[in-house]
Amino acid sequence: MAAVLRKNSRTRSSKRYCKEKFCCKTENTEAFYHCEDCGTDQCSECDETIHKISVKFEFHDRRKLDPPPSEELCQIDKIQNLLVCEEENYADLRCEVCALNFCFSCFDDYHKGNRKTHRKTFFKEFRQRELQKQFNNPIKPSSPLQSNDDSLTYMSCPQLLDQVIDIDLQLTEHSEAQPADTTQTESMNSFSSAQSDHSQHSSIPDICLSAGNEMSSLEAQLAESIIDLNDPYDNVKSFMLINDQEVIQIGDEDEFIKKLDCDSNEHVKVVSIFGNTGDGKSFTLNHTFFGGKEVFKTSSHQSSCTVGVWAAFDPKEKVIVIDTEGLLGITSNQNQRMRLLLKILGISDIIIYRTRAERLHNDMYQFLCESSSAYTKHFSDELEATAKRCNKGVGDLTPAVIIFQETVNTNVLGSSGTDSAEKFIWNTFRQLECPMHFKDLTYVGIRTGRPPTDFTQFQRTMSQHLQDKSNRAARQPAIVYKTLKNLNDKFNGEVEKPLYGTFPDQLFSCSMKCLSCGEGCTRSMNHDTDSKAHETDKRCKYQHQFENKVFLCKSCYLSGKEHVVIPKTSESRDSAWSGLIKYVWAGEVLECPSCGVIFRSRQNWYGNKEVEEIVHTEIRHVWPDGYKMLQGTNNAARKVIDGFHYIADSITSVGSKPTKMISDWMNDRIAPEYWVPNSQISHCHQCSKELETEQKHHCRACGKGFCDDCSSHRRRVPERGWGEMEVRVCDKCYGGKKMSDSNDSTGSNSQVTARKVGEVVTSAISVAASTLNYPIDMIKDTARPGYWTPDEQIKACYVCEELFGPKLRIHHCRACGQGVCESCSPNKRPVPLRGWDYPVRICRKCINKPDRL
Repeated sequence: MAAVLRKNSRTRSSKRYCKEKFCCKTENTEAFYHCEDCGTDQCSECDETIHKISVKFEFHDRRKLDPPPSEELCQIDKIQNLLVCEEENYADLRCEVCALNFCFSCFDDYHKGNRKTHRKTFFKEFRQRELQKQFNNPIKPSSPLQSNDDSLTYMSCPQLLDQVIDIDLQLTEHSEAQPADTTQTESMNSFSSAQSDHSQHSSIPDICLSAGNEMSSLEAQLAESIIDLNDPYDNVKSFMLINDQEVIQIGDEDEFIKKLDCDSNEHVKVVSIFGNTGDGKSFTLNHTFFGGKEVFKTSSHQSSCTVGVWAAFDPKEKVIVIDTEGLLGITSNQNQRMRLLLKILGISDIIIYRTRAERLHNDMYQFLCESSSAYTKHFSDELEATAKRCNKGVGDLTPAVIIFQETVNTNVLGSSGTDSAEKFIWNTFRQLECPMHFKDLTYVGIRTGRPPTDFTQFQRTMSQHLQDKSNRAARQPAIVYKTLKNLNDKFNGEVEKPLYGTFPDQLFSCSMKCLSCGEGCTRSMNHDTDSKAHETDKRCKYQHQFENKVFLCKSCYLSGKEHVVIPKTSESRDSAWSGLIKYVWAGEVLECPSCGVIFRSRQNWYGNKEVEEIVHTEIRHVWPDGYKMLQGTNNAARKVIDGFHYIADSITSVGSKPTKMISDWMNDRIAPEYWVPNSQISHCHQCSKELETEQKHHCRACGKGFCDDCSSHRRRVPERGWGEMEVRVCDKCYGGKKMSDSNDSTGSNSQVTARKVGEVVTSAISVAASTLNYPIDMIKDTARPGYWTPDEQIKACYVCEELFGPKLRIHHCRACGQGVCESCSPNKRPVPLRGWDYPVRICRKCINKPDRL
């Protein structure tokens, strides 16, 4: 009997269930047949149906499943007829008093009260003793060993097959040399022994065969029943640490240590495993740490065998082993599961990522990238404090990562011998632009052509990491529990569920998002080609920088109409100057297309209504390709500047070709008599340059007509009546002699005086035009409406993208406010939404979008 007996919570049912699930009536239907070709156990219905589907299935090698021997099963039904082991479990314990075999469950149910004192032992130990007794008992042969042997000698072991053949051959040779006695031969023929002199050479006596087979069977059963009483994993079992709702199932650190069955002062490390569901995580832990014993439950069903987080202690390696719920498994909240896994990652010293994918998938890189980023972000304070105490970098305190990949048909990384597997993985992280903050990365790959999996290489790598104490040191189990509890208390509560979809709306919806609230457009892509504006079913929020508050005429809104009213400086019927004067006196105006002027900000000296009382206010979305500002156009100053431009253009148009003849005729009327009339001057008198489009100049000395280049000098011409003032003369007169001061001069003082007055008037007009142009350029940016793009930010045309320069002037579209060239803004339209009630400049993009006008 074993010195210490501990209850094993796992019982083993002898029932075999149908694996096909083809036409089973219940979920767990008992199997009665086994098909060698299908390789599965099958119930009667599945066996009959499957093997009648096709002719090739009819000849499958099938056999009926035999029930296990009754002496190997739980025998509680032999005590009372009312007691029965429902699962027909295999025997786990032997009661010496009851002389019966029990499973763990039935033993506990029956041995209560006075029966608690019954002596018990493990069933394996009991069977070992029984087999040993059979092995030590002598076996009596049913035939003599020699032909002259008339004794019934007992032998301790049966005769072997090769010995039987050798003896048979010797007897044959002896019978050929000495003929046997007929009487003795007949008497010996009554024995079926290999030692008989007249046995046939072609057959082996039944007793030898049966004895040999029996002994071989006994030896095999004995080997199977041997119990290693020194096995450290015999009593190890796993327990649930955290359930799938992030609730810790252990009350305190004492219970945690008791569940682990380890010493409270022992220093341990923590190893956790991650990976997709169905990739054999539990199976890997069982064979890596526990000698293949099923410490962590494995299952062949579709549902996950691990739900939540389970833990067990490896007493040999001094490691707390943690099994986690598989990724990509069925769960109601994927985000909650990821948060749970991150907490386990936070207490782990070594992380195993297990995969059976033939090629490393993107989900592995994404998991390691996101988990390491979250680890360093949320645990950064604790990591920095620890690194400072240990004189290490933060990266040195992160857990080590072991990627364990098992393939069947594909070569593992590093098998080609070019680059190492770790280098390939790091390069892949860089290509995906996905930073991985865990510095210690190791890859272990094995190719399993035929099961079972060889864990030798992986166990060797794991042992090296466990012995490495340079980074994360071992600690007491109580510290591990406290750390986990603190993390679970800190990161807990409701978490938003992720949105699923193989083809999300983002693949087909418009990519524009509101600048104010961030909501996306719900229309399909390129809907602007159908002249459809952006829209969304979410309400927007107001931001002052966008001024996305829109006023609607309240009277029209209540009557079912929607008319947007814009604060502006003047009514639509006012000119720029009159509108400016009204604006200075009465303030801003709101004008409805149907109701007319509905509001002035300073209409009365006092008692003016608020604008919210007159209008209905809405907050609208601001789209990147639309208006950046919906209110606050502030175009009053610009209207005044446009008026100045109009006056300046009118003044400078005096020199235009249609009015040039009138100007020349007026100049001839006040010109001195010695001047050649303008009507007779067509070319420069000196260089013969054509002066039809050029300005004509008269030399004050000789009176002939010249171009500007040939009459650029100035000197005094008192002899022509110009006094001491320097006036324009031609190049020839500038270098020649002065005319005498005699009365023979042909220019009278009255005629010269008239010309002087004319020049003064012309100069005054030119000065007026220039004085209008310079201030306009200086204050143009100050008078810029709020939605206009500043000139210094405009480098190229918004439409044709041609660069602006000295030969390409910047213009502004009155609808969108972007800088455009003149060829891209040839059209003029009223833009009431911007406060322009008369036709103004519009670019080619806005002219095709009525919603902007």
